Amino acid sequence: MLAACRLAPDEPAPDLILVNGTVITVDASDRIAEAVAVRGNRISAVGTTAAIESLAGPETRRIDLAGRTVTPGLLDAHAHFSPSDFNRSDGLDLSFPGVKSIVDVKAAVAQESARIGADAWIFGTRWDEGKLAERRVITAGDLDGVAAGHPVWLSQTMGHYGVANSAALKLANIGRDTPDPAGGTIDRDAAGNPTGVLKETAQGLVMSLIPPPSPDDVDRGIRQMARGFNAECMTGVKDPGISADRWESYRRVLASGDLTVRAFILWTGGRTVEDARALIAARAAMTRPYETTGDDHLIAGGVKLFADGSGGARTAWMYDDWNIGVTGTDTGNRGYPNIEPDTLRQMIRAYHDAGFHIAIHAIGDRTIDAVVDDYMDALHANPRRGMRHAIIHANVPTAHAIDTMAALQRDYDAGYPESSSTFMWWIGDTYAGNFGARARRLDPFATYLKRGIHWANGSDYSVTPYAARYGLWAAVARAPALGIYGGDPFGRDEAVDIRAALRASTIWAAHQMFLDTRTGSVEAGKYADLAVWDRNPYQVPTADLKDMHCEMTVFDGSIVFQAEPRAAN
Repeated sequence: MLAACRLAPDEPAPDLILVNGTVITVDASDRIAEAVAVRGNRISAVGTTAAIESLAGPETRRIDLAGRTVTPGLLDAHAHFSPSDFNRSDGLDLSFPGVKSIVDVKAAVAQESARIGADAWIFGTRWDEGKLAERRVITAGDLDGVAAGHPVWLSQTMGHYGVANSAALKLANIGRDTPDPAGGTIDRDAAGNPTGVLKETAQGLVMSLIPPPSPDDVDRGIRQMARGFNAECMTGVKDPGISADRWESYRRVLASGDLTVRAFILWTGGRTVEDARALIAARAAMTRPYETTGDDHLIAGGVKLFADGSGGARTAWMYDDWNIGVTGTDTGNRGYPNIEPDTLRQMIRAYHDAGFHIAIHAIGDRTIDAVVDDYMDALHANPRRGMRHAIIHANVPTAHAIDTMAALQRDYDAGYPESSSTFMWWIGDTYAGNFGARARRLDPFATYLKRGIHWANGSDYSVTPYAARYGLWAAVARAPALGIYGGDPFGRDEAVDIRAALRASTIWAAHQMFLDTRTGSVEAGKYADLAVWDRNPYQVPTADLKDMHCEMTVFDGSIVFQAEPRAAN
């Protein structure tokens, strides 16, 4: 048990103390305390209740935890926090369990078509064929009869594909003879006609026609997300793929005092060497988190690239053919790179040499190999330690990729998986069907631990719900939402315990935000970013992790969320 030191005679008393609880520090020894003291925006002491009580002065606010548990505020290492084309909140929410079938989708579209004005777009998000009763994707044919002439675009929850109705396809000039764009697919039926399903860059043919969210909408969305994170005991996010406009929205929300999380943003990195050169010229001077993270509140952190597609759309780049329904084969389809491999290599080298922290979306095993090899090449040529380059998702790494990650982390402080454990849950049924036998090596967390590899966990919101407690549970349970291909498609060999899962959402995530010396654990001198829970995650059954209830969130020394008292059972 940690014991706090007494204050020096001239040292001010804490502003806030939390006592009579269990404090999971997530420090280097994962020590447990009973109480914590806060002065200003920093943790001033951690220790026993008696020691912390002795520090209090007449103006100190005292909160009796009454046995509740404190952890560091949870961090999301990959979430689309600011509204974008696929996670905006002003459209139809087609997520499970509100929508369970294509019949439900059609009903929602019909209702919306009756509500909106003539010629207005119908926009919806978050459907997942793995949770639809029909177990198939939605097509234009499903929508045409219920849209009353309105153009329709419904984005699948992963954001890598969606469906347009015939009116939308016509507006986008997509027909039988329209070629697939580079890095994208126009899905076609046996006769060669577009089905309405558009994948990867092909989505832009329709999405570019939909009026974007206004600046006020974006600001409002960021404020809503900050409040939502706080209500889930979350205090930080790494937001990938940000434009100059989104950066300005963040700055406005920060200035208003409503950005109650630490936001580490990644610029959109483009698809060409010319794109890289332009971003380097515009943003390199302000994007150097290894030198400064400014006020540690809004951080221009690095750049994001898309190296391949999705495990849902079967567009991620694999060594072997994708599966259908676990045992079937999508013959000839091994996905494809989003950026031509030699171009990606040049872009990585350009961004690395310019001093950017790089995070690259890589789902498929072939892509992951390419990314880690490109990182190693760039670091051999220009050995800048501490850039913390990341592999976003890193779903099914090969043994070679794992070896290379271990070497990158050991030698260069780079090559960190930024995984999404909730993929095994929320989109787990779709993933199980498409990865087939490879699903058992999805998110190999136990292997990472054995190899000394650290990873950071993220929700990839709005691909999955953002509450980090789901990610804690999923890393331990490895269970799909519905179990349509059985309840254990991912196996137990790669499961980890709650201690490792918690580190991936606290101190290891803080490392990937360049904030690990300032947050991510409950230690004196660090920012007072604290979570108060109704239960001790180290002591409850695995199933209970998913239902942890956030009682209070402290951000930067201030209480930003306090749950309403709950009725006794």
